[in-house]
Amino acid sequence: MDYTKQIKEIGRGAKGARALSRDDAQALFGDMLDGRVPPLQLGAIVLAMRIKSESLDELLGFKAALDARLTRVEAPPGPRTVVLPTYNGARRRPNLMPLLAMMLAREGVPVLIHGHFDFDSRADPFALLAALDLPLADSAAHAGELLANRRIACIQVAKLSPGLDALLSLRPQLGVRNSAHSITKMIDPLPGRSVRVVPVTHPEYLDKMTQFLRLDGGHSMLLRGTEGEAYANPARRPSMIGFFDGTERLLCEAEDGASALTQPEAGIDAAANAALIGELLAGRLPLPAPLQAQFDACRELAGC
Repeated sequence: MDYTKQIKEIGRGAKGARALSRDDAQALFGDMLDGRVPPLQLGAIVLAMRIKSESLDELLGFKAALDARLTRVEAPPGPRTVVLPTYNGARRRPNLMPLLAMMLAREGVPVLIHGHFDFDSRADPFALLAALDLPLADSAAHAGELLANRRIACIQVAKLSPGLDALLSLRPQLGVRNSAHSITKMIDPLPGRSVRVVPVTHPEYLDKMTQFLRLDGGHSMLLRGTEGEAYANPARRPSMIGFFDGTERLLCEAEDGASALTQPEAGIDAAANAALIGELLAGRLPLPAPLQAQFDACRELAGC
């Protein structure tokens, strides 16, 4: 592939750049995942895409390239497996994504948590998962075994796609995110047997992700994430949109104002965060209504 030609197309700034076709985007991202693009040109490509922003066809092409290379996880029988991405960690408030996962697993809904973490200024979600004694799989096959036996599994995305993990690892070097950070939250290691929970950080991406999930198929939930994590804001319920094999349905409307039940108080370090989740899970603290609504919506999408 002529990477210089591709850079000329996408590298002319936010107004002058042109989007790649879906086929060209698939071929280009495939080369990026396979490590074929020379470092200088790879840096130019990811920064150009960051400035231009990915078109819908480019996202679909990137996803197709990843699908062809992603290691699959065997889904257990019964309800669909809820897939929760964790790539941001906690910044100012406790991370309640594991609470949602543990509530679902307790009710027999399998949950796969996948992620990558390299922030210096946030609390590591994998440290939190370890503090909660949630099992970390060392391979996709191991993740399938854990789902079958414990209904919950955590896995580093490097075990599913080393190439995607390498692209994510460019952020500390370049200082900004790249297209891999958008795509990784939409991966599907259990196609046809999953419910992907897709958190959006910025509201302007909701429309693009809605179009993407309509076309990508499967069962998914789209919502505004909390500090980038895949759980509903405990103090202000976001809109939750469900996708059932391309059919879109509003599962839960957004609250107009802050809830009377505010964010639970706790530190963001792993021990304090885990202790808070334990109290909520045991019912010694009231469960925030937005988390209950998300739990109910996930069960519906899973086929419960």
